[in-house]
Amino acid sequence: MKKLYTNYIESFTGLSKEIWYISLISLINRAGTMIIPFLSLYLTDNLDFSKDDAGWILAFFGIGSAIGGWLGGKLTDLFGFYKVMVFSLLITGFSFIGLQFISSFWGLCFAILFIMSVADSFRPAIYVSIKAYSTPENQTRAIGLIRLAINAGMAVGPTAAGLIIVSQGYNLLFWIDGVTCISAIILFKYLVKEPEKKIAKITEDVVTKAKNIVYSDTTYWIFIVICFFMGMTFFQLVVTMPLYYKEVFSLNEFQISLFWIINVGLIILLEMPFLNFLEKQLIPVTKHILTASLLMSLGFYLLFQNFWFGILIINMILLTVGEMLGFPYTNRFALSRAKEGFEGSYMALYAIAFSVSHIFSSKIGLTIVENYGYQINWLVTGTYGLIAVILSYWLSNRVKFKL
Repeated sequence: MKKLYTNYIESFTGLSKEIWYISLISLINRAGTMIIPFLSLYLTDNLDFSKDDAGWILAFFGIGSAIGGWLGGKLTDLFGFYKVMVFSLLITGFSFIGLQFISSFWGLCFAILFIMSVADSFRPAIYVSIKAYSTPENQTRAIGLIRLAINAGMAVGPTAAGLIIVSQGYNLLFWIDGVTCISAIILFKYLVKEPEKKIAKITEDVVTKAKNIVYSDTTYWIFIVICFFMGMTFFQLVVTMPLYYKEVFSLNEFQISLFWIINVGLIILLEMPFLNFLEKQLIPVTKHILTASLLMSLGFYLLFQNFWFGILIINMILLTVGEMLGFPYTNRFALSRAKEGFEGSYMALYAIAFSVSHIFSSKIGLTIVENYGYQINWLVTGTYGLIAVILSYWLSNRVKFKL
């Protein structure tokens, strides 16, 4: 027991105070992001949209996320990650408060498009901040710590949101989302100082060459496609699974939120020591990405049967382990591949891959459910993961030969 405790503590050592502060801010911000896991239910139950219309609105969520990823990368390279993080969270906070007053189809489409364009410009910036405030040796654990903080926030947020929805309705959630965004960025500005030394200075004579490097890197594009299919698989957990829990297994919002506790609890307890252990094994990053894709694929194939409640728990465990492997190591691969001074552009493509997958995953998933039922959707979703497995094997071979 003492050895387990020692190993657990060891997994947190050696990280800079800035990474700890960013993790704290991420926890506060994510704890307040209560409406996101219930957005599909909010649109269908509270605003009476059809699943097809909800799918289109959520597609704008993904489009805005893709725009935000691209915009955040460009702005990060131009102005630095620090300024982008500050302005992104500040504007997002006020936008979330205003979202509750919009109920028309097109109003929601464009409001969500704007909010996500601003909110997800934060993502490339925070990825670059990891490189600025950590060493190559502890980069994966730094990513893991920030993810742990985000997931700890998710443990509080959706559970509290389920209780609030049942007792007070949805409107209070928008106020909490907005206020926590604003509070988090005030805390960030106070605790974390902008580094004096820039990661790299972009000079005019290397801009064209660097752009060609970003967009002509075949190996990196294979990786981006893997991230896309991994996202197509994983985002069904957020988009269609809450509806599946409610319509097929008759769970209410609070009961649904308890499944997030399984996901978050495993991540909080196991991810950091798990990553610390794996880092010592010197396993290639691409092998972890392949394993993550396989676990996610299997998790959804198992849902093809819908007569046993326990399969929902098995599904969540498989997806969570896949998430613990997939997201830290795809992030690490992208950071390690990024060329000095153009980290924002590289991380923008990484963020956009998941944003675009959110667009298609939302729309395709809900359309399949509407027309063919949940079981066909799980078969299609499992196949996305299988495609990612095949591409991960290809990526592994290319990296092995340094292509």
